[in-house]
This record gives sequence, C-alpha cells and structure tokens, in this order.
Amino acid sequence: METRKVAFYTLGCKLNFSETSAIGRQFEEYGFEKVAFEDAADIYVINTCSVTDHADRKCRKVVKEALKHNPEAFVTIVGCYAQLKPQEIAEIPGVHAVLGAAEKFRLVETLAGFEKPTTGPGRVYASPISEATEFHAAHSYGDRTRTFLKVQDGCDYSCSFCTIPLARGHSRSDSVQSVVERVEKLAATGVKEIVLTGVNLGDFGLQGPERERRENFYDLVQALDEVEGINRFRISSCEPNLLSDEIIRFVAQSKRFAPHFHIPLQSGSNKVLGLMRRRYRRELYQERVRLIKEVMPHACIGVDVIVGFPGETEADFLDTYQFLNELDVSYLHVFPYSERANTLAPTLPGRVQDRTRHERTTQLRSLSEKKKRFFYEQHAGQEAEVLFEDDVTNGQMEGFTPNYIRVTAKYDPLLVGELKRLRLTAVTSQNLMEAEELGIEVFQH
Repeated sequence: METRKVAFYTLGCKLNFSETSAIGRQFEEYGFEKVAFEDAADIYVINTCSVTDHADRKCRKVVKEALKHNPEAFVTIVGCYAQLKPQEIAEIPGVHAVLGAAEKFRLVETLAGFEKPTTGPGRVYASPISEATEFHAAHSYGDRTRTFLKVQDGCDYSCSFCTIPLARGHSRSDSVQSVVERVEKLAATGVKEIVLTGVNLGDFGLQGPERERRENFYDLVQALDEVEGINRFRISSCEPNLLSDEIIRFVAQSKRFAPHFHIPLQSGSNKVLGLMRRRYRRELYQERVRLIKEVMPHACIGVDVIVGFPGETEADFLDTYQFLNELDVSYLHVFPYSERANTLAPTLPGRVQDRTRHERTTQLRSLSEKKKRFFYEQHAGQEAEVLFEDDVTNGQMEGFTPNYIRVTAKYDPLLVGELKRLRLTAVTSQNLMEAEELGIEVFQH
C-alpha cells in the first residue's frame, strides 16, 4: 500500500507553529509522509488563528489552494478559529473535518481512515472549551537552528478585546522537570537556540487537573540556564506585570538567556488600558523598560500595540505615540483594533473609524522603523555572535545576534545553522545589519 502524504499550513503565532510541528510528528509516527504544502498531499491540515484579521477569508483561501494541488485531498481545520467557529468552518466548500482545542492532538486517531463525508458539511469534533484542560507539549523542529518550545497554554485573563481564553481555555503548564528533559533531548539533536512560547508565558506554573500553582516562570528560567548544549534561550513574550525584577536581573547575568524581551503594551494611555482590562498601567511598563536598560543597555525590547480601540480619542493616540517615542524600546508590532465576537470591546462606545485605525497604524509602524534603525546604529562597529538561518533570498542569508539584530550576509552553505562571531558594520536601507568577518571583509553587499 502506498504511503499517504500529509501537508500542513500554519496561520498565526509561534505557538501555532510549535503545535503544527508536533502534530506533524504524530502523523509520521503513524506512517504518513510529511510533504510541502505545494506538493500533492492526500491530507492537508490547516492550523488557524483568531487573532489575525479576516480569519475566515484566510482559511477559505488556504483551503482553495490545497485543493488546487490535489482536488481529491482530505482537508482538516484545527486551531483557535476552529474552536471559535467550528460550524461556520465546516460549511466552507472542501473542508472535511474541523477539530477543536481538546481534539487537535488526537487528530490521527479521531479521523482514523480519513473518510470524507458523503453529503453535507464537514464533520465537527469540537468540545466546549472548558474540556480543554490537558497540557500538550509541543515544539517546532526542522532547520536545527531555532526551535519554538511550548511550555504554557491558555489564559486566565479577561482582556476586553481578546478571544484567546475562549479558543484555548484556562492557563495550564508543563513542569520544570519535563521542560528540562525536552530541552536536553533537543540539545542532543543539534538545536542551538530555543524560543520559549506560550499564550501567557509569564503565568507558567499552573499544573495538574486542579491547576495548582506548583512552580513559576522564574523557576523555569533558572533551571533552563543550567542545561548544557543549548547556546541561547529567548523569551517570546511576557506580560509586564509578570516580568518580575528578579527575572530581568537574572537574564542580565545568565549564561544562556538572550538580552531580548517582547513585552505587550497595547496602549500608552492609562484610560485605554483600563477599557482594555489590562492588569497594569503605563507607569509599570515604563519601570520595566527602565530596569532592563539599566542592567542590559544593549538589550532589545519589542512592544505590541493596538490602535483604534473603542474610546481611543485622538488625544489618547497622541498620548500613546509620545509615550512610545520617549521610551527606550527597539521595535513595535502594531495592530489596528479588530472586532471579535463574544468579547466586551465591540459593545463599548466610541467606535474608531477604519480609516483612522489605518492612519494610526501607519504612524506607529513608521515610528517602529525609526526606533529599529536607531537601535541597530548603536551597535555598528561592535562584535556579535550571529546564528544564521537556512532561508536564502537573492543570494543573501540572514541571522540574528543575541539581542535580535537581523544580520544579512552573502549565502554560504557552511554558515547555515552555525554561530559566527562577526563585526557589525552598517545598517541597510531595509533596516538589516551588514557584517564582516573579523579581519576579512566578505559579508558586505
């Protein structure tokens, strides 16, 4: 019997990528061959996101593309959007099965022979989100350089704009011991950098059926710093109220944690933060940035910002702009507010027009480019260790320094997945850093 082929497509965050990779390994254990999406696979698995705009349109487009490659393929939808709108997705032409949060890690067993429904919409396997109580370990794996390692899932917060608790359930975590064991196995495969991921990473430590707080994120950071064989750990994102002073100070003197923090802000206006039901005010955020820069002046700090939230006036936006302009951060991830069903935010007064949301997004993204260039230029002339990726575009490859400066270099197959100490030279018009070998200039354009 010919081996059946399976292909995957992932929308959304690093956490989704780690889970797609884990599901892919399950298929391989059952004897399936994993192939590229553009190949003619027998089964397509699309892992969806509810945070990005136009989830429905994106899902439909990927389904359509899959069926172009093989009109007879079995198409399965999983992920956050699948949990939130399973019946709606099942009606999409070409979708044969939809699996929710509690079912997606049992995909192969649940669908067994992958028999298509003879009539009507796709089959739905989606329990209420209250049944998604188990923590499923996951990590991405492939290029042997950077691995996204899931250590936490779900969220107990109730921000007024967010559907994540509805899509992923309550906060729950792996144990420190289990994470350390997984990292040791990854180290043995040659992985050099691990990015810790989760929905609310700083809330790490709630474990077991009762979700008891047995450990915390600081415990995990301390334990991982002692694991031999991994060159770098990177913290993907951490809420400012959970990024404690002790974590910041520990990273500053750690052996393996990169001086790179991504800290969601969402708004620089305390009024808007209140409407968003965030658990901090901008003064706390400002203090976190101040301490990071005090103990790690070279640290990179990324910021998430939402603009056009209901009730955000022009004055509120300018308050955010000025706050970020004066803050010593390195780049911004800017998102125009997007209405989500079953959240409080759309019921709030003061809806901001779509055009205004777009204009504010453009302004902050321009500010982000200026901040990134300024941060990069501060490091020109310095030496840094660069970990190169295997993506090659127009004869150029890219890699990252510990503090997340993206370095461009002429493609060299010997550099893929390698750590190379270089001298950073100049910033390109695309906000990339050029570099040269110490003593020999071979890396410039």
